[in-house]
Amino acid sequence: MAGRRTTGEEAAAGATRRATEPDAASVVARAGGRPTIIDVSARAGVSRMTVSRALRAPHLVRPDTREAIARAIDELGYVPDRAAEALSTRRSGFVGLVVPTLTNTNFADAARGLTDMIRREGYELLIGYTDYDENAMLRHVRDMLGRRAEALVLPAGPRGAALSALLAGETIPIVQMAGLVPSPVHHMVGYSNHEAGRLAARHLIGLGHTRIGVLAAEGDGLSYDHRGGRRLEGFLEALREAGLADDLVQRMGKPPVSFTHGARAMGALLERVPDLHAVFAVSDLVGVGALMECRRRGVRVPEDLSLMGFGGFEIGSQVVPALTTVAVDYRAIGERTGGMVLDLLAGARDVPRVVDLGVTLAERETTARRPARLSVPA
Repeated sequence: MAGRRTTGEEAAAGATRRATEPDAASVVARAGGRPTIIDVSARAGVSRMTVSRALRAPHLVRPDTREAIARAIDELGYVPDRAAEALSTRRSGFVGLVVPTLTNTNFADAARGLTDMIRREGYELLIGYTDYDENAMLRHVRDMLGRRAEALVLPAGPRGAALSALLAGETIPIVQMAGLVPSPVHHMVGYSNHEAGRLAARHLIGLGHTRIGVLAAEGDGLSYDHRGGRRLEGFLEALREAGLADDLVQRMGKPPVSFTHGARAMGALLERVPDLHAVFAVSDLVGVGALMECRRRGVRVPEDLSLMGFGGFEIGSQVVPALTTVAVDYRAIGERTGGMVLDLLAGARDVPRVVDLGVTLAERETTARRPARLSVPA
């Protein structure tokens, strides 16, 4: 009868067996499925409940246990099933953001500021864009509500009947961001587009310009840039108050506006009104396109024509000459909106209804005082 193996032999055999056995990740890969929380708990040597607690509330789990779970997650390539978690906890962990366009870097700055704030409390951002289409807005909001968004951040502006009715029945926090409206239904963070337009007009009037044009977008009905429209209204209002003409408006292109729209609109306006003194573009993108068109036509800016935009886009500060603009700190708007969302989710009662962060005049190189006419001897 063969004698029993020694302890050393057993250890060597065990080591050989472990070296040749597939690990959990290999088993999952061959099975054609993703690693599960059960795989993670087995690899980390803890219970499934401990893994779940480490993912949801890591501060409640011992540091060495968190590290073991983190190693297991990395080794297995585990991705938490957020849909299942949402069903069990009735929390999705995300905030929905709808923006008018993705081509506007200011909205990207706002999204970054918003994300930085809500991530502090474990929330993530889900973004949709509308291209200024009210029907697209309605689709995004329905989808985000269907996915159990815990809060919504929407662009400020008029709402169609269907969207207004949908939002009226919601109890989750809703914050409107960017342009302020006179009678807000929800909480708001932003600035006054109307006042931005008036500020631009006052600047050009103060430089002695009297033949002042405006470059704006086309669009109506469900596809309309309401924020740009309010800037236009404020600008024209200030012109009328100064006794100046308010009919030198050139519309070109449906929103979202672009450099090309600005160039084409500038060309059309110069052909209509060759003796212009100054032009306000309702967006820096339009303003930069207009500046390039002036250069192509040999119109000197600001010697022959003063030009200014809106938004404070980075490109406006880098073109030559640098574009005068009405600037908005969209990063600050996003951060303030994120803070408001967190306060509302926490049940705070002293959250202000409206936060106006204002606008500022960034006077650069494309605007100048209009020279006085030289007297001609008789």
